[in-house]
Amino acid sequence: MYEQLKRLIELQQIDSKIFTVSRIIHEFPSKIAEAELPLKKFQAFLLNTKQKRDLLEKKKRDKESRLDEISEKIVKVKARTAEIKTNKEYQALLKEIESMEKDRSSVEDEILAVMEEIDAASKQSKSEEAKFAAGKDKIEANKRKLEEEKAEAEKGILSIKETRSMLVDTIDREIYDTYAILSEACGGIAVTEAKEEICHGCNMNIPPQLFVEMKKNEDIFYCPQCRRIIYFKNNS
Repeated sequence: MYEQLKRLIELQQIDSKIFTVSRIIHEFPSKIAEAELPLKKFQAFLLNTKQKRDLLEKKKRDKESRLDEISEKIVKVKARTAEIKTNKEYQALLKEIESMEKDRSSVEDEILAVMEEIDAASKQSKSEEAKFAAGKDKIEANKRKLEEEKAEAEKGILSIKETRSMLVDTIDREIYDTYAILSEACGGIAVTEAKEEICHGCNMNIPPQLFVEMKKNEDIFYCPQCRRIIYFKNNS
């Protein structure tokens, strides 16, 4: 086989491998982010739970303050009993006390309801924490594995690129420049096999006479349709 063509075929194989490995490396950040998703969801849950508990605690404190105010009013109103001179005034005072007692009872019920909400939120938080703790090690192990694979792929691609650089130095500059232009124009595939008078790059027919000449692999030939460099793979 023509030596320059042989090197171009090898270069295409290397570039295809670089493309594949680069794509894999490019996908790692999203894979790592996906692996971290349960952790981020749990952190968001904890933040949401804390905010909910803070609001409930504030609601409880506000109602307790309201309860203290009502209790103080009741004490003050009852203290006025000694000042009452008529039965009518006494009955009005009793109604006022009764109304405030109802308000106090209502606020006490509301405080109990809030305390139940706080207790339920605490139990839910503990339950979620237990679930997360059980799966945390697995999440961290998966993340570490992905990071190790990414580092290994990055190390591997550096080695491949070094091999590529040495190979390029053995290719005629004009031929390499043509290869580079074709690679950019043809989606990274500048060199492709032709078989049974068909270019595997564009799946179009190759003229019979051109195919006969190309099969000799003694020169560099181009597909008349897609302009890729074509070669014949001799399995003998």
